[in-house]
Amino acid sequence: MSYKRDQIHKGLNFNPFLSHSASKGATSGIGVETARALAKKGLRIVIPARDLKKADELKEVIREESPKAEIVIFETDISSFVSVRRFCSGFLALGLPLNILINNAGIYSQKLEFSEDKIEMTFATNYLGHFLLTELLLEKMIETAEQTGIQGRIINLSSAIHSWVRRDAFCFSKMLYPGNYDGTSAYSQSKLANILHVKEIATKLKARNARVTMNAVHPGIVKTGIMRDSYKGFITGCINHMLCCFESTNRRCEWKIFCRL
Repeated sequence: MSYKRDQIHKGLNFNPFLSHSASKGATSGIGVETARALAKKGLRIVIPARDLKKADELKEVIREESPKAEIVIFETDISSFVSVRRFCSGFLALGLPLNILINNAGIYSQKLEFSEDKIEMTFATNYLGHFLLTELLLEKMIETAEQTGIQGRIINLSSAIHSWVRRDAFCFSKMLYPGNYDGTSAYSQSKLANILHVKEIATKLKARNARVTMNAVHPGIVKTGIMRDSYKGFITGCINHMLCCFESTNRRCEWKIFCRL
């Protein structure tokens, strides 16, 4: 069954003057289209961005489409625990409510790299950074839901590739050497971790009767910049060529917006 964006948005029950969204990974790919769509619905958008230039460019695009849009940008590296903590402290200091948290940042790379915390980069970016971000902002979301009466939404952007992980293969130690590293395995394990995170937090929220839900979204196959750090070899070239045949980012963001609102 196919739905247009206007059909998905129609009838959504939220007050744009009380709804606020923090979106990690909003400066490229699906995140851009999601930020634009949410701004059009009247939400204030807070963007923790690694690339301030891209964030400022997105801010201008959104304001051209939605002149009254409120956009707050923080320089943030999601792979860095220090940076994530700094963002959360800065956001909480603003005293704003938080209705929607979008964990959208992600990388895929065939190069073995480590974060400043000495953690494999894909796992640090795709999972651990979002885990810490959610942990530090969760109580604020629960508080906001209680005060505003608006159900909070936490969304992890995951992938069906999580199912590629074998039960006996969820282990990083074997990959922490350049000769053994497999970027696809690292990516799929990070996405499985995203889903396990969602299941755990959703269970805890339900036990607390909190008016906040947490969900994982698989956006489908879509051409984004997630493979920007991959080797520019034959396989990567073929994949990027095939991606041209799939749906655009603005189409793929629609179900994420439905889930969030």
